[in-house]
Amino acid sequence: MPPAGELGSQYGGMPVAAMTMEGSPPPSGDTSYCCVVDKDGNIFSATPSDVSWESPIIPGTGFCPSSRGSQSWAVPGHASSVAPGKRPRLTPNPAMAIEKGKWAMPFGTPGGDTQTQGMLQVLLNVKVFGMGLQDAIEAPRFMTHSQPDSFEPHGSFPGKLTVEGRIDEKTSEALAAKGHDVERLPDMTYKVSGVCAITTDLETGILEGGADPRRMSRSMGW
Repeated sequence: MPPAGELGSQYGGMPVAAMTMEGSPPPSGDTSYCCVVDKDGNIFSATPSDVSWESPIIPGTGFCPSSRGSQSWAVPGHASSVAPGKRPRLTPNPAMAIEKGKWAMPFGTPGGDTQTQGMLQVLLNVKVFGMGLQDAIEAPRFMTHSQPDSFEPHGSFPGKLTVEGRIDEKTSEALAAKGHDVERLPDMTYKVSGVCAITTDLETGILEGGADPRRMSRSMGW
């Protein structure tokens, strides 16, 4: 963890020493996302993600056990420690943003701990910076990797900030001067999540869909 970055004690929990990693943060390899708005205005947002490429198949059954236990902590007393009847804190974050009677947006992404970071940046692009949905999705993004990863072994990259190459070098240099360990990525990469969304104008009924070219995705309407 970076200086002054101890998690737990200030929230009534127990502080945990994260495993410090070196090099470049690996991408998250699983998870999918889908959202739908139907002709009646019903909105659906889901991040289906349980078994994945590392989940074994139980011989003779065709079933896979959930691999999500890897998001638990093997630390007694930790809020996410393994215990009977408990479920781990999970990374999937399907979301809906709603302005009652005016506007709604289901949105989400694959990407482990990059999910909420990418989703927040898209939401701000739409609602604060006034971008169209597809432009908001394709705009360059950045990610922090200081926090312990949600997956075992919960490694962290203290101070690590990854930024897409379309972000001006002067900006990344200014961030480095503030103490961030800045890593510049390709201009557009799946390492910063792959957000998909639909906006619906509840007053006009107009829908707009957006899909992220950083990952295999599409937007469809009929």
